[in-house]
Amino acid sequence: MRTVVIDPRGAFRLERRPEPVAGPGAVVVRVRAAGLNAADLQQARGDYPAPPGWPADVPGLEVAGEVEQTGPGVTQVAPGDRVMALVGGGGHAERITVPADLLLPVPEGLSWEEAAGFPEAFSTAWDALVTQAGIRAGDRVLVTGAAGGVGTAMVQVAAVSGAHAVASVRRPGLHGRVGALAADGRVDVVTPDEEAVHAPYDVIVELVGGEDCLQRVALLRSRGTILVVGVQAGATAPLRMFDLMLARARLIGTTIRGRSPAEKALLAATVRTSVTPLLARGRLRVPVDAAFSLDRFAEAYERLAGPGKFGKVVLVP
Repeated sequence: MRTVVIDPRGAFRLERRPEPVAGPGAVVVRVRAAGLNAADLQQARGDYPAPPGWPADVPGLEVAGEVEQTGPGVTQVAPGDRVMALVGGGGHAERITVPADLLLPVPEGLSWEEAAGFPEAFSTAWDALVTQAGIRAGDRVLVTGAAGGVGTAMVQVAAVSGAHAVASVRRPGLHGRVGALAADGRVDVVTPDEEAVHAPYDVIVELVGGEDCLQRVALLRSRGTILVVGVQAGATAPLRMFDLMLARARLIGTTIRGRSPAEKALLAATVRTSVTPLLARGRLRVPVDAAFSLDRFAEAYERLAGPGKFGKVVLVP
C-alpha cells in the first residue's frame, strides 16, 4: 500500500509498505480520508514521537474509512462498516490497523472528508472543556486560534454546552465564518488585541502558545481555568505565579496521544455516546479547509503549516 513516511531528515515522502493485518481485538480500515494535525509537523521535527505500538515514521492521527478485516474477538463492527478513529499514528496511508475499541461510527450523510476531521478535534475539545475544565452553562470561554480544526471544535463544544464563546481569530476575513459556527449569538469573534474587552473568562483555551500566552491569567475570573492545548507559536512562556495564586486559578496542560490504551478507549467511548450523536443531529459540524489526494501530500502539509485556515486539512488516499 502507499503511505506517507517521515525520512531521517524529517522530510515527508511517499513510499510503499506491506498491507496491514488485523490482529486480536483490531480491524483493518481502508482509509478514505485522513485529517492533518499540528502533531504531524511536530513529529517530523522530532518533537512529538509516536507512542509505543504505532508506526514511528508514518504521520496521521485521525482516519475515516470502511472496515476491511476484523481480527479475532471483534464483534462490535463488521466488514463494510463506515468508521472513524483517533489513532496514535499511521493514518496517512491507504490502510491502517486500529484497535476496535477506538472506532466511532460515521453518521449517515457525513462525507469522508468531514468524518476524517472529526475524531482528533472534537475528542480534544470535549475532553478538555467538558471532562477536564468542567464547563457549565453560562460560562464565558475564550478560545485562541479559533479558526483552525481544534479551534472550531472548541467553539462549538462550548456553545452546545450552554457557554458563551469568545473566538480569538487574527484574520478579520475569517470572522464571519467562525461566528456562524454557533447559533443564538453564543459566540463573539475578536482579534487578539480585543480579548480583554470581553473578560473576565471562566475558561481560556490556549491553542497558539508563544511567550506571552500565559499573560492571559489576568483575563480570568476568580477560580478560572487555563487549558494549554496547543503551542505551535512557542512552547516556553514565563508565568508570574503570584498572579495565578491571586486568581485562585487552575493551569491545565493536556494531550491525548501519549495516554494509555485504556485511557484512549475510555475517551472513545465518551465521544461515541456523547459527541457523535450531536454530530449526527447536525448540532456540530466539521469545517474542511482543503482536501488533497495522497500524491499531493506535500501541498497538504504546506497548507497545514500556513496561515489563514478555516477548519481541517485532509488527505484523500
